[in-house]
Amino acid sequence: MEFPNIDDVYTLLSDKLESWLEQAITLLPNIVVAFLIAIGFGLLAKIVGKWVGKLMRRTFESRQIAGLLTSIIKAVIVVAGIFIALDFVGLSGTVTSLLAGAGIVGLAIGFAFQDMTENFIAGVAMGIRKPFDIGDVIEADGVFGNVKEINLRNTLVETFYGQLEVIPNKILFRNILTNYSYLGYRRIEVPVGISYADDVEKAAEVITEAMREKDYVIKKDETAVYAEGFGDSSINLLLWFWIRYPGDPGFMVVRHDAVVTVKRVLEENDILIPFPIRTLDFNSKGSDNLDNMLTSASKSKHSKAQENPDSPSLDKSEEGDGVDE
Repeated sequence: MEFPNIDDVYTLLSDKLESWLEQAITLLPNIVVAFLIAIGFGLLAKIVGKWVGKLMRRTFESRQIAGLLTSIIKAVIVVAGIFIALDFVGLSGTVTSLLAGAGIVGLAIGFAFQDMTENFIAGVAMGIRKPFDIGDVIEADGVFGNVKEINLRNTLVETFYGQLEVIPNKILFRNILTNYSYLGYRRIEVPVGISYADDVEKAAEVITEAMREKDYVIKKDETAVYAEGFGDSSINLLLWFWIRYPGDPGFMVVRHDAVVTVKRVLEENDILIPFPIRTLDFNSKGSDNLDNMLTSASKSKHSKAQENPDSPSLDKSEEGDGVDE
């Protein structure tokens, strides 16, 4: 095996280094300009970041979302400056490779953390759209309570049972969400049944007048009682009225007072809230009731007694009557 001559190796390396040095000297002005471009974009990102940060904090109540969007804008400016600087030096191929690599890495991260990424994007979208704020009463996917905290990946809701529920943002973003605090008012419905013998119009009138006198009732002109239908033992009525929600007194206190008021008003006006009434039918075709059957049995018994007065089945009262006669 022949080893290359040391002089030839030295000459080759020397020529290569001289070539690199010549290229570096030639590109030195471009390198300086590229370096200045990178520094300039870094300063620009800092200045724009401060201005955008103030704007974002005014726009979004969530500081996390405001900080995230500000950081994204700053990062975009810095990366753009780096790419421009590399292209200015003549490393356009490097820029293309970096972009392709960033795309592949981003795609891989998206597939690997699909669930996390979806929650993250949903959190950002909700922060921009603002379907609810901290302190609002919401209901979604079986969770009903007050919003305590809004994060980029999940939302914390304190239920009215005193439990803290952590809801992924994608669930709130995909499913139907009810915000009870958005309009500031809510309707309460109270069902009640009255006897068939009572006057429906009178019952509706006295209940409506009593509820309109309540301080917690708003939209008093829309307070009304409607006949809902015919029940098994009563005519079913439905009272509805509006309250401020959330507000004071609370929902449960108001509904309790409404039920008590309806019962008191009906009693004062001698209107009956009936108990369930059942009619027993002993015929398979539904034509005979217990009263008819007892009457028929009694008549049958007396007719047998008249036909056979000496029968031992006679009761004592009948035997006594026979002796008196």
